[in-house]
Amino acid sequence: MKFDVCIVGSGAGAGPVAYELSLARYKVCVLEKGPWIKTDQFSKDEMTATRRSVYTPNLKNERHVIVKHQKDGTWEAKSTYQTGKDYWNGNIVGGSSNFMSAYFHRLKPQDFKLKSTYGEIEGANVVDWPIDYENLEPYYAKVESIVGVSGKVVPHKHLEPRSTVDFPFPPLQENVLASWLDAAASELDYEVFPSPRGIISRSKGNRKSCYYSNYCGSYGCSSGAKSSSRVALLNDAVASGNCTIIDHAKVYHLTTDGNGAVTEAQYYDAEDNKQSVSAKLFVVAAQAIETSRLLLMSKNEDCPDGLSNNNGQVGKNLVFSGGGIGSGQVLFDELNPEEVSDIKQPGLFINRASQHWYEIDDESFKKPIKGGTIDFVSEHANAITKAIGQKRNNDGSLRIGADLKEQLHFYFTKQRTFKFEVFVDWLPTDNCRVELDPDVTDKWGDPVARVYVGYHDHDLEVGRYLAKKGEELFRKAGLKNVKSSVSGGVSPNLQAGGCRFGDNPKTSVLDKNCKSHEIDNLYVTDGSFMPTGGSVPYTFTIYANAFRVADRMKEHLAS
Repeated sequence: MKFDVCIVGSGAGAGPVAYELSLARYKVCVLEKGPWIKTDQFSKDEMTATRRSVYTPNLKNERHVIVKHQKDGTWEAKSTYQTGKDYWNGNIVGGSSNFMSAYFHRLKPQDFKLKSTYGEIEGANVVDWPIDYENLEPYYAKVESIVGVSGKVVPHKHLEPRSTVDFPFPPLQENVLASWLDAAASELDYEVFPSPRGIISRSKGNRKSCYYSNYCGSYGCSSGAKSSSRVALLNDAVASGNCTIIDHAKVYHLTTDGNGAVTEAQYYDAEDNKQSVSAKLFVVAAQAIETSRLLLMSKNEDCPDGLSNNNGQVGKNLVFSGGGIGSGQVLFDELNPEEVSDIKQPGLFINRASQHWYEIDDESFKKPIKGGTIDFVSEHANAITKAIGQKRNNDGSLRIGADLKEQLHFYFTKQRTFKFEVFVDWLPTDNCRVELDPDVTDKWGDPVARVYVGYHDHDLEVGRYLAKKGEELFRKAGLKNVKSSVSGGVSPNLQAGGCRFGDNPKTSVLDKNCKSHEIDNLYVTDGSFMPTGGSVPYTFTIYANAFRVADRMKEHLAS
């Protein structure tokens, strides 16, 4: 099969490229390892979404090896098949964008110049981006309109420059707790604002508006309101007649011709037969870990260490998202009946965030440093997860019998729990990277990704600072049993880096347009390109950058 463009992956880094090039009448092929599940096939079945490998591979067949730094200074490697901790994020058409919580904050101008703004940090490989915020701003606006972002622009001290006055979709409906947080912030002289969300509040084309089930994160959206690559972009790409999606296509090798060009993407089909696709341009957007793995596996005589890896940069400087979580309870016996009725309203969003400390100038630090974002959220509606969380006492002992029954009754009928999530930079280090495992293979006999997940202590310091501010806001709003935790633990649904872009081929894999320095017809458009991640979730920026790169690819094809 011969195409103008072949894209490996179908998530946030792939959708804009497929959409833009298909509508420009180029022939596009999308190779997706997982199945093609349609909107009306998604449900709120908790076992399907969180207890079964329905949207992700079975760990017996496909796994990762995770290498963690131990307290004694050693490193310990365990496969995800051993631990049961899944590092897959949605191997279906549309990728993990089907299952995101969809907090769509833009990066700030200083995120593009982290090193020059705040200086070096010992032990961290911090660099400036080769592009500025101004280069990406028009594409953030494009995502808001085409993919669909709801919200309300409210002035605050770290609001980024915008070319549009407001979001194209109004804010989602709010739980009364939002007004409590507004009042608490006002008393503390802190800034909060409505959270922008990649969830549409009114219908758009064939997509219906949100119906407030509170089953967003980890669940596919059965109304099409969540702005996944699948519903927002790929459906229109296919409707153009110029985009072919091949599902159950596990790409294992990119073949080159010896003259510095990729010629074929080789893949296993649904019956494990070997197939291939030829194209003029190739795009890898398989999420950061698997993108690095594919390039490393695609070694040959001309590229003995893997594609675009002559300088040994593929897989280096992987980043996740630093930060932590907090929670607090609203106790019904402290409220009047009307307040209880309001706070119990199911499905409505808290829809509040604070970037008051996106830059921290506090005497506890020696100089101004980069801070982060706090998002305030409702507890997820998944009853299984809620119940499992009640099985232990504060001292770690198991609750059993009448004690467990009493706790479950209290938790589900006498209170409501709310949470906040803290996002800070995960600083790139030599201890966070992707390699090929020398021993463990997948069901096809290919080496799996060996992922080192070391973190920088600076991330924890900043995370703890913001978590305390989140606790302060919750307590001022009247919540009880407020607590938080910050750790170097990895959130595999927030991954970037591994193929960072830059102007110097010796220290980066891609140029500023996300084209390989070494291979003229190879692009990478998922989060792998990011040298640093910023203090927000990555999906919005991945979408925006992929739209930007799609414009450069159209110029490439036209020439």
